[in-house]
Amino acid sequence: MIKTEWILCLVCGNKTRDRLREDTEIKNYPLYCPKCKQETLINAKDLQITVIQKQGR
Repeated sequence: MIKTEWILCLVCGNKTRDRLREDTEIKNYPLYCPKCKQETLINAKDLQITVIQKQGR
């Protein structure tokens, strides 16, 4: 059985509307939190999420 987890907001810690499976790989995904209305770019692999910091223009 494949393990799944909810992706938590990296700002407020609440559940987002997205789930992550252990065999999913995500690159440059704009994760949106409906509660705090923040958007964060993430990468995900093997249920590990890393934040991508955008450079100012």
